[in-house]
Amino acid sequence: MKHHKTYNAMELKTPKGELIIEGPIPSNLLRDYEFHKDLVSFRPPEQQKKALVEIADLPEGRIIIARDRDTIVGYVTYLYPDPLERWSEGKMDNLIELGAIEVIPEFRGSGTGKNLLRVSMMDDAMEDYIIITTEYYWHWDLKGTGLNVWEYRKIMEKMMNAGGLVWYATDDPEISSHPANCLMVKIGKRIDQDSIQRFDQLRFMNRFMY
Repeated sequence: MKHHKTYNAMELKTPKGELIIEGPIPSNLLRDYEFHKDLVSFRPPEQQKKALVEIADLPEGRIIIARDRDTIVGYVTYLYPDPLERWSEGKMDNLIELGAIEVIPEFRGSGTGKNLLRVSMMDDAMEDYIIITTEYYWHWDLKGTGLNVWEYRKIMEKMMNAGGLVWYATDDPEISSHPANCLMVKIGKRIDQDSIQRFDQLRFMNRFMY
């Protein structure tokens, strides 16, 4: 499968200033931008920047960023699922995962996350993919936001809905381990029935155990 990537961008006015939301961004540009010190949800900022540069170099990898001048203040990543997860077991070249989304506290609540997703989906090539994201409550910044697990889940769902992702059922043990965890999915317009059936088999791998 050829992975076509078409750059899109928009300006977002927020109470804290104007942001540029753009992507997919190539690795050479990512290297030149500053990575905000508050992007710490997954790993220390320098390590996370290195990870994003590596994803941008993957054939299927996509990085959409929100930047304040030359400083990245938010991002979303798309790439093939981790080989250790069930979603990679179908070896589907048209299934990609929204792996991480992060916005610094200063710009949360200003629509930055939603617009990262909207810009992601501006590329027509996204209609060639089944896009998934697995939401686990232990990745959420409950402490920093002061929200409870259900309030945070509601915000995450609304944000994903902005990119066209909706809730899908699954028997994946990790997702099923807590009722706030969920699988969200967007099936592109050009996805064939065979791919949908293969994806359904990945969603429900334990159905014969009941």
